[in-house]
Amino acid sequence: MITKRACIYPKDIQRITGRSERYCRKLINIIKEYLDKEPHQFITVKDFAIYSGIEEEIINQYLID
Repeated sequence: MITKRACIYPKDIQRITGRSERYCRKLINIIKEYLDKEPHQFITVKDFAIYSGIEEEIINQYLID
């Protein structure tokens, strides 16, 4: 069984969207506010999929191991 990460980081979002790392850091904060998460909590692949509308399977293809 191949284990994938549950958390998504700015570099991952950068690879998916083609945007700058600074924009991706800002986007993570926007997603946290949207989902009522605390600043110390992580964003999961599912959280990003809900916010962006991109399917989880597509996101998982871009994750760096």
